[in-house]
Amino acid sequence: MAACGRRNRPKLLLVLFGASLVGYLIFLRHNSGDVSVTNRREVPGEQEVENEQLQKPVYEKPPLDLNALGEMGRAVKLNLNGEEKRKEEEGINKHQINTYVSDKVSLHRRLPERWNPLCRELKYDYRSLPSTSVVIAFYNEAWSTLLRTVHSVLETSPDILLKEVVLVDDYSDRAHLKEPLENYISSLRKVRLIRATKREGLVRARLLGASITTGDVLTFLDCHCECHQGWLEPLLHRIKEEPSAVVCPVIDVIDWNTFQYLGNSGEPQIGGFDWRLVFTWHTVPDYEQKRRRSPTDVIRSPTMAGGLFAVSKNYFHYLGTYDTGMEVWGGENLEFSFRIWQCGGSLEVHPCSHVGHVFPKKAPYSRSKALANSVRAAEVWMDDFKELYYHRNPHARLEAFGDVTERRRLREKLGCKNFRWYLDNVYPDIHVPQDRPGMFGMLKNRGMANYCFDYNPADEHTVVGQRVILYPCHGMGQNQFFEYSSDGEIRYNTREPAGCAAGDNISTYLTVQLCRKPEQPIPVDQKFVLRQDGSLHHVMSQKCVQAVDKTDNGTPAPALRPCTDSLHQKWFFEERT
Repeated sequence: MAACGRRNRPKLLLVLFGASLVGYLIFLRHNSGDVSVTNRREVPGEQEVENEQLQKPVYEKPPLDLNALGEMGRAVKLNLNGEEKRKEEEGINKHQINTYVSDKVSLHRRLPERWNPLCRELKYDYRSLPSTSVVIAFYNEAWSTLLRTVHSVLETSPDILLKEVVLVDDYSDRAHLKEPLENYISSLRKVRLIRATKREGLVRARLLGASITTGDVLTFLDCHCECHQGWLEPLLHRIKEEPSAVVCPVIDVIDWNTFQYLGNSGEPQIGGFDWRLVFTWHTVPDYEQKRRRSPTDVIRSPTMAGGLFAVSKNYFHYLGTYDTGMEVWGGENLEFSFRIWQCGGSLEVHPCSHVGHVFPKKAPYSRSKALANSVRAAEVWMDDFKELYYHRNPHARLEAFGDVTERRRLREKLGCKNFRWYLDNVYPDIHVPQDRPGMFGMLKNRGMANYCFDYNPADEHTVVGQRVILYPCHGMGQNQFFEYSSDGEIRYNTREPAGCAAGDNISTYLTVQLCRKPEQPIPVDQKFVLRQDGSLHHVMSQKCVQAVDKTDNGTPAPALRPCTDSLHQKWFFEERT
């Protein structure tokens, strides 16, 4: 997820190094007990103060107005024309969010209840819960989305638990984020603003904010969020219970165009990744459901989306905070996820903590450093499995990624487990490709020179169902990366879940369908034999795959034809190194 904006780096790194050392020593001393209580709060009143009073937020929301636009998370749909329509389009182009609509929605709006009803029954000892500091980094964020995030935190977080909200401006250059923002927040309790002196990116901006916090727990949020009632207590209670747990809320979608709150009270999804090192969402597997005793129990997740999570400040420093060699954003979420699990912690989603998040239409600014960030994660944490990533992203081998010596030393110092352990114990559901020599890479045809199998589904979230085509070979992996498995499958396993080429006897063309699950038989239409002469024989149809330069839709594609000695039926794999 995109963050939304530092002192000079030597000073910041010095502060972070000192904090890390102190955090490491403190965590070793207390890792079997509760979160540090050095920030013990004075409770107004005596011990008989009831929980109902202790639940009171920093600010109460204003009276409910059901007629207000977007109230209770309803969609806002406006019929605009002329100047108003131009302003709406201008806001979308600038922020990739419909800020025209956002500006018409109250900064204090209420959300519908979107959690499991059992969550309402959970009780907390507010006096014993750790305090938290909420860190929100932003860069050129829209006025209303940023301030709605701030008010949402203040109006849903118990006063006794919230130490402060730290806003980190990552060197924004828009006028509304200068003096107007300072003036606005000057009247808000517990809100602090810190500004970077140059563009730092998500990782270092968050660390800049974390360096001035006073709470026991760090809670990181993106700058276009809205918090569901009761979102904070479950996170803090779990960290009090298990200080080495990093806990994420359920991330509910807020539509970027209508600002409709699309929360779901059913089972949340958990995070994974594919071999491009792209974060993916997945349903909770059966074995994890069986481990849980109640629908309100935490759910273990292999990875996090990265924008929203809570972590004990001591444990965060013990783990080595963020990798400060990462730039802007992208990849830091997987690196931190691998590190949490491999170094003895746990990464969890709490089903009773819900936070809405506006997912922009597209990233509002460049992610040009995301590739280098992913390479750093692969080089430090993935051991030999990094080759699976490089095979599918051959250009990543050439990417300058900086010095990772200190991060490797951190891994050694913490005695972290290897990536094989992570795959076996944390993410056993992911398909691990074989990548046998000569059996992966670009699948090229000898008759149509420099044409390769190509598969590029239009929807990132729907891998299967479309036709495999032939396209000039580009050597970039990704949509032209295929693997021939030892079981005779042509696997498109760059994404997760993996797809397999399937032959259709009627249309004669190849489509990609879901591959079988482990221990299941191979579907007969997905079985191919790559013969020594280079022919690719489809077992079910008893035909061979042929390169056809013009198909029914005018696009070159592989198709099933009676077997011949034609070079158009001869195929070979080529790895781009």
